[in-house]
Amino acid sequence: MLKQIKIGNKYVGGDAPAFIVAEVSANHLQDFERAKAIIKAAADAGADAVKLQTYTADTITLDCDNDYFQITQGTIWDGTTLHKLYQEAYTPWEWQPELLKYANELGLECFSSPFDPTAVDFMEEMNMPAYKIASFEINDIPLIRKIAKLGKPMIFATGIAYLEDIERALQVCKEEGNEQVILLKCTSQYPSPYESMNLKVIPNMAEVFDCSTGLSDHSMGCTVAVAAVALGAKMVEKHLTLSRADGGADAEFSIPGLDEDFCPQGMTNLEGYN
Repeated sequence: MLKQIKIGNKYVGGDAPAFIVAEVSANHLQDFERAKAIIKAAADAGADAVKLQTYTADTITLDCDNDYFQITQGTIWDGTTLHKLYQEAYTPWEWQPELLKYANELGLECFSSPFDPTAVDFMEEMNMPAYKIASFEINDIPLIRKIAKLGKPMIFATGIAYLEDIERALQVCKEEGNEQVILLKCTSQYPSPYESMNLKVIPNMAEVFDCSTGLSDHSMGCTVAVAAVALGAKMVEKHLTLSRADGGADAEFSIPGLDEDFCPQGMTNLEGYN
């Protein structure tokens, strides 16, 4: 795998500074101007990129109320159904070309996580520079193969992945001639407790898979992210909101702008570790 990858006009890996990604996710609260304000906050905080999610409730799950579609696993989303959660959380597709343009105007790269083939096609229409594969999609081999064929950087979250899952996904990328891969350590708990982070996986994956690695971080504050960069993380992704008090599906584990009490200097406190 390549040790340095270009995403848009910026580099990840090698001697490049840690690449900081602000995840907009559901924090827009279905308000287009708020989504733009989060992107502006990301630029002001020193991020390199913003990330969206490209799905609809109907492309990612079924509108069903039976037990299999209820959220009851002890998460912050318990008490609703998957379809209702994704209806609240999704980023309207008609916004995304304008959000990408706005991010670029602010000097940020912008890419997304697709969850089905139609989302990949839509991202290609926008000419997004990279693809993030969510950890719950790491076993969707047809989706990974479709993306790998595009020849663009692929960023894998590995939260629920076993070793063989990562090996299989990377083998598909190699079969399609795509070695532009970044692996992100991820703990699929929201928020993630410090004792579950196991950051030593970051240098271990870099050695085992001979690629750039980083962190998709759902923990509180920036302490874990800073430690990850110190351990060699080449990319760090954090969810960003304007204010946690505003609520939203992901507010509880998001950085609230430049809130000094939550994360001193917002995302910029990672710069000293680049």
